[in-house]
Amino acid sequence: MLKKNLVYTVLCSAVAIAAVLFSGCGEKTQKKTLRMVTEATFPPYEFRSGKKIVGIDPEIVGEIARRNGYELIIEDMSFNSVIAAVQSGKADVAASGITVTEERKKMVNFSTSYVTAAQVIMVRVDGKVTCAEDLKKYRVAVQHGTTGDNYVTRNIKAPERYSDATTCAVALIAGKADAVVLDNAPAETFARKSPDKIKVLPTPLVAEHYAFAISKKRPELLEMFNRTIDDMDRDGTLQKILDYYLYNNHEVALPSAVNEKKTLWNSFKDAWHTNFVEHSRYEYLLFGFSVTIVVALGAVVLGVVLGFLVAVVRTASEQTGKFKILDWLCRIYLTVIRGTPVVVQLLIIYFVICNSMAVNKVLVAIVAFGFNSGAYVAEIIRSGIMSIDRGQFEAGRSLGLSYSKTMIHIILPQAFKNVLPALGNEFIVLLKETSVSGYIALEDLTKGGDIIRSQTYNAFMPLIAVALIYLVVVMLFSKVLTLLERRLKKNE
Repeated sequence: MLKKNLVYTVLCSAVAIAAVLFSGCGEKTQKKTLRMVTEATFPPYEFRSGKKIVGIDPEIVGEIARRNGYELIIEDMSFNSVIAAVQSGKADVAASGITVTEERKKMVNFSTSYVTAAQVIMVRVDGKVTCAEDLKKYRVAVQHGTTGDNYVTRNIKAPERYSDATTCAVALIAGKADAVVLDNAPAETFARKSPDKIKVLPTPLVAEHYAFAISKKRPELLEMFNRTIDDMDRDGTLQKILDYYLYNNHEVALPSAVNEKKTLWNSFKDAWHTNFVEHSRYEYLLFGFSVTIVVALGAVVLGVVLGFLVAVVRTASEQTGKFKILDWLCRIYLTVIRGTPVVVQLLIIYFVICNSMAVNKVLVAIVAFGFNSGAYVAEIIRSGIMSIDRGQFEAGRSLGLSYSKTMIHIILPQAFKNVLPALGNEFIVLLKETSVSGYIALEDLTKGGDIIRSQTYNAFMPLIAVALIYLVVVMLFSKVLTLLERRLKKNE
């Protein structure tokens, strides 16, 4: 009977978890929307102005959507993921200053090119790099996965790769790099905003064409984009958009020269105002913090449930010799989850398991981190159970208690007290692991700090703010854990 009950419980739990994972995954939105993915750190093509993502690409795609009766939805994610999002059906179009290359043509279709660009060299005004030949002797920064990255890697040397264009610019100003190979429009934008610090060398490295990436499974969407781009080119709308963003100054600013007369306190106040008060940028951190807490709490609950079930199955198998198949499945689960990085698991669930499905990103994050945490919680609980003296189990059975009642009333309460510190540490680790949620365009706390940094080009204040928030939450949780341990000791 015990075996049947345990099998039934495990199967019901598995069905419930699967229902949570795939609820909403099978239904595509019925609203006529056009979903665009981009990395909003590439001015003037895409950048944030207040809470909106603006620039050449959002403006053009927005006009295409308007003329064809669509509502445009824009998601901000890593440049490395935008084409994968189109391939997997998570987005209709990728618009992120994407250069048309033969390699990319194998993965997606490209629309008619809407602008001709070039790779240029951005250097410090007082730097030593004066021409392309100098790149071989000094540190070169590029945005990872771009054509600039490919050009430098193939023709010059291995570069220093950063996640986005704005980080490259900040690294150049801070002296972390001697030159940056970047697309001409964002490079010139950065140089105009900080002419006393950086400049663009006059000779371009290579010309290239930008276009919008669309899935090979959506020929009708490609035809719509090409037709509308041609119409916009003929009536002058396309050129107006390009002229507006290429030749006008917008809310894009790099750090200005340091004013020697400012006191340290005044400099701090100015930085605080720019990073958090101006345009209410603190709201990125507040919203990101709420997402982080929801993901962490949901993952904790799922991880505890999974970990408990796996620990009970494995312990029962070791002590009774039963449940061999379930024990084998649990071992595979533990091996796979503990042997692969959590960020890879997150991407697999989002881009592979839920391929071409409309799925809530918060739910994906909860499931990914919950499954990851469950593997570690299972071994923590199992070690706690195995640490209890075998004689206590035998004493419970000799009193007439069943195996399950002995576990629930005698073994598990003692095991819980023994493993409480380890469980608390696992929950703290889980909270911090959620910082990689930005890989699936989920605006968690860390992503909120990245958004502020992409607007202000100041790395110090946003990163310190994010670190302090995590630190405070961890300290509060540690305090609660300490109080709980003391309470349990008093009740012994």
